[in-house]
Amino acid sequence: MLGRHDVDTVCRIAAESGFRYLELSPRADFLPSRTEPRADAQQVEALRHALRAHDVELASLWTVYRWSDPDDAAARADAVRYWRRAVEVAIALGCRNLNSELSGDPDEPELSRAAFLQSMSELVPLFEREGLTMSIEAHPGDFIETNDAAVDLLRGLNSPSIRYLFCAPHTFHLGADVEAMLRYAAPVLAHVHVADTYDHTKPLRYIVNPAGSTVRIHQHLDIGQGEVPWDIFFQTLRSIGFDGIMTSSVFAWPDRAEDSCRVMRAEMQRYIDRYWS
Repeated sequence: MLGRHDVDTVCRIAAESGFRYLELSPRADFLPSRTEPRADAQQVEALRHALRAHDVELASLWTVYRWSDPDDAAARADAVRYWRRAVEVAIALGCRNLNSELSGDPDEPELSRAAFLQSMSELVPLFEREGLTMSIEAHPGDFIETNDAAVDLLRGLNSPSIRYLFCAPHTFHLGADVEAMLRYAAPVLAHVHVADTYDHTKPLRYIVNPAGSTVRIHQHLDIGQGEVPWDIFFQTLRSIGFDGIMTSSVFAWPDRAEDSCRVMRAEMQRYIDRYWS
């Protein structure tokens, strides 16, 4: 929600909201989604300066490229090339954590899986050589949309650099049981995105026309504005010994972005104090 601001303002607002760490999401002037990285040496240095000036550290870099494209081999190859540049940017920033989505096409799961695995065969050696962690989530509309199947795929890559990201606002697409999903993911779980959403599986939570549309619906709301079972979520993270990255991932309130940041920082800390104290 802060992406419309320059990086200095983003770092300042994060710090003023109580955050010591920042996840840099896709920016048109830095690492935009699905197209080539734009960050040059001057932009990297501007971000480094802003982080230092506001005493904020870069926890992770997040963007999405078409590395699982089932139809366009050139797009998949471009995505690998974009990731190689993104890795250079991450290293220049001293950031060792990347995160992304499986992507692909849910109507072409086998071809998407093959494209993803080909991309991994090219990128995993780079991630391992540079000591980077790539945490990947299953997003509604990806070639895998459920928690357990995504975890199985990533575990099968058998690399310490490939981890799983559980995105709480995708909960009701990922599966039915938050505790069971987190426990299943525990061996590879390195990152969680925290935001609320409604349970779209319940009758008339959302109304989409025309009836029968296959769109995937979810939201990224402040904690408490939806139906994610937060006590179960945080209690389970504590019980499985989670010690990874926890990102506030609210998108819904650009008109009250700074207030949302403060609310999320306070709410996340309240649950952490409750279950980690």
